[in-house]
Amino acid sequence: MRAAFEELDRQPTPLGELVLRRRLEPRLQVDVYEVQLDDAFLMSSLFTVAETALATLGLAAAPGAGLDVVVGGLGLGYTAAAVLDDDRVRSLHVVDALDAVIGWHDRGLLPLSSRLTADARCRLVHGDFFAGVAAADGFGPAVPDRLHAVLVDIDHTPRHVLHPSHAAFYTEDGLRPLAERLHPGGVFALWSDDPPDDGLVAVAATVFGRCDAHVVEFANPLTEGTSSNTVYVASTAT
Repeated sequence: MRAAFEELDRQPTPLGELVLRRRLEPRLQVDVYEVQLDDAFLMSSLFTVAETALATLGLAAAPGAGLDVVVGGLGLGYTAAAVLDDDRVRSLHVVDALDAVIGWHDRGLLPLSSRLTADARCRLVHGDFFAGVAAADGFGPAVPDRLHAVLVDIDHTPRHVLHPSHAAFYTEDGLRPLAERLHPGGVFALWSDDPPDDGLVAVAATVFGRCDAHVVEFANPLTEGTSSNTVYVASTAT
């Protein structure tokens, strides 16, 4: 009989102690996978609608086929899996600063792990996404120099970041190098746990040309109500 609670992994990281656990949600009778970093709750497999919407909304704005996509932040893998569901995608590189997270998927610890590791289009890259945006060689030699879409789910929000060094990315100077890596019509999309931020919309619109904030609502079985996240979609001129 499977245990009602199981700690699948616990590792020290540069950002703090990272814990992956699985528990049986008694009211729903489903396994829930959760990630915690020190005292901060990062993610849960109970709430994945907006993570999937990050991919579907972002790629819906990307024209054409043969798409080369980068996802910043691997997590439980829901954004990456939704990218792979789009037949137009030619390559997907998922960049994560925490090698432990990539190891979870390599070891098959999560429900979507085999979906990602078995798809020849998908590569999991250990690296600092934010450093890669600004680096002359981008995200590494295996990643195309120019991209059709970059989808980011790393920080809680642009104003509530996991590390102070991330904050500079959400400025005009921080986003311009990313815009320069996109093909004409290329897309930058961002997940946030907060309601739409008009300041960020204005910054992204200045850099990319256009930015829309989408409120993504989803059922919350813990509160028996509705919760929401925000997905920003910015695109360059064609």
